[in-house]
Amino acid sequence: MKPFHFLADARAPMPARALAERARHAEAVGYHAFAIPDHVMDQMSPVPAMAAFAAVTERLRVMPFVLNNDLRHPAVVAQDLASIDVLSEGRLDVAIGAGWNRAEYDALGIAFVPQRVRSERLAEAVAVLKGCFGDGPFSFEGRYYSIHEHDGGPKPAQRPHPPLMIGGGGRRTLTLAAREAQIVGLAPRHAGLRDAYSITWEAAVEKVGWVREAAGERFDSLTLNIYPTAIEPIITDDARGEARRVAELLAPTSTAPLTEDQVLDSPHLFIGSLAGLEEKFLRLREELGISSIMVGEPGPLDPIVERLAGT
Repeated sequence: MKPFHFLADARAPMPARALAERARHAEAVGYHAFAIPDHVMDQMSPVPAMAAFAAVTERLRVMPFVLNNDLRHPAVVAQDLASIDVLSEGRLDVAIGAGWNRAEYDALGIAFVPQRVRSERLAEAVAVLKGCFGDGPFSFEGRYYSIHEHDGGPKPAQRPHPPLMIGGGGRRTLTLAAREAQIVGLAPRHAGLRDAYSITWEAAVEKVGWVREAAGERFDSLTLNIYPTAIEPIITDDARGEARRVAELLAPTSTAPLTEDQVLDSPHLFIGSLAGLEEKFLRLREELGISSIMVGEPGPLDPIVERLAGT
């Protein structure tokens, strides 16, 4: 089994001094990486925030979680990310997805095309990123991107490129991740959590099966990631009571409301005591092979991270 890697994140805009305190705290506790989501809303932009994290830490890795491919040209993204990798002396994880939040697309006047098209565009973007990270000039001619003898620079410190994470919930994107990434992010299947079934244990089993099938011999080398969705982690001694409340909260998003057991079992819902959640993380690794876990803001789950990180 792979060792546990725990990821923390920061969303709210804050001065560099406060950001530095959080990053140093995460490093001291044993978090693997500090991440910034990529949304056009009231939060920090991931690229300058990652640079700030890297400047005040020595071991902590930095990453977006995850970049929306549709917001930027991949050659520009490659330059930004390679610069972060150089600045951090090789502590960048590249994480990218096809985009899902339609409200942001509508606000910016970007066409929210079908998921199939967004996944196809993501596949081309991954090829462009790898080409930019590679040695010497390269050309690429796709349906969505066209590159002509471009020698992307700077080159990342990590060769041939930083670890690549592709996150998604549909079979098409997870197949791409299985074939091209080192880290596979398991996300809810539908944009906006349109069906709560997509966060159940059963859905995660199905997704891991898709990844295994597409990866073939690569599967054992892949790291699988999960993250909480819909609600932040809830530390409580009344897990079933909270599960009932969450089930009611999610009921409008599902054709079949989740049971208490489905809520408690969900890989995307962290509800319970610290001891109970530690047991859940061990089960996620043992039964699903998930060893990379985003826990959100550092603090509430620090005791678990201190015990399990790297083991």
